[in-house]
Amino acid sequence: MKNFITILFVFIVMIPVSCIHEDDTPVKIPPTESAVLSPEVGGPAEQNQIWIQLSAQPANAMKSTPREAWDLGFYSGEDFRVILNSSLVMAVGKIKNAYNIDEVNAQTIGDMMNWVQVGNFQDNSQYVDNPNGEILTQTSGIAPIEANDNFNNVYLLNMGYKAYTGNTVPGSIYSIGEERGWKKIRILRTTGGYKIQYADLDQTTHQEFTITKDAEYNYQFFSIVKGALANIQPKKNSWDLCFTVFTNTILNPTNNLLTSYIFPDFVVTNTLGNVVAYEVTTAPGQGEAAYSRFKLQDVDATKFVLHEQRTIGSNWRTTTGSNGVEVYSNKFYVVKNSDGFYFKLRFLRMKNNEGYRGYPQFEYKAL
Repeated sequence: MKNFITILFVFIVMIPVSCIHEDDTPVKIPPTESAVLSPEVGGPAEQNQIWIQLSAQPANAMKSTPREAWDLGFYSGEDFRVILNSSLVMAVGKIKNAYNIDEVNAQTIGDMMNWVQVGNFQDNSQYVDNPNGEILTQTSGIAPIEANDNFNNVYLLNMGYKAYTGNTVPGSIYSIGEERGWKKIRILRTTGGYKIQYADLDQTTHQEFTITKDAEYNYQFFSIVKGALANIQPKKNSWDLCFTVFTNTILNPTNNLLTSYIFPDFVVTNTLGNVVAYEVTTAPGQGEAAYSRFKLQDVDATKFVLHEQRTIGSNWRTTTGSNGVEVYSNKFYVVKNSDGFYFKLRFLRMKNNEGYRGYPQFEYKAL
């Protein structure tokens, strides 16, 4: 009887212990209430890309990476897509009927180098990524990487421009430096990732590198110059905005066709991470007051712009204002991050006290 009571006691004691377990559901941490950030893009040359997480503590809200640290981004989702580093003004063109990279050279590509360009006001939007950021449906840039290697062409890659390193003057911007030259590339699928073949245009041999997808990130980034992976974007749900130089498209009035063009002082939203935004425009002189009054109940979810990473873009500033280069004081933005938190955001400056561009500052507040 004594043994039975002892066993029963142990059993009763163990029941709650064995039934207790941790809840593995991620906890959504409420964001910092408000802050003012000054992304260090690097002054007039804007040599850095700054990745912003609005929900983080201000001291940890920004990650800086050099624009020249990467060349191509390899999508980590189910599809097999590859993007260019638009901040370096890169462009790419498919070489017809070319599948052996070692047989391609400057003689076999004809006049392609005259066309695979950015900012030459030609019909060149096909040679850059769709600037709206919809990588999965774009028909420009690098085509989807096919499972059958025989369908993956060699491409001519315009490596764009280095960051500028010379003298600067107040009010001007210096988005590009020396030309980075040309490469030829061919990209194939592998199990769980990609294989890139790359070489200088006239080389008869090539190098290869295998890139494995990582589902925690939008892309895996690769530097052709260094022949190595590059740590660029934070995890896909750990950033909201990026300050960068950007290759956009504009309408060429001479032929009514889209042409690629270089935009400094640009802000993209992390649409692949389900971040969305919309713009609020007020009457002149009412921007600061309207921003201060704006509350969570004022958010209009129907205004969020979907499938578009340029909602903020260059719309927050002007180069032809009454004071020259300046921010729009009658605009602010509403941002919803991947965790469903809402923020209001207002730009305060784009120049420093000496008038040099490349010194943005903005304030934001969780709603």
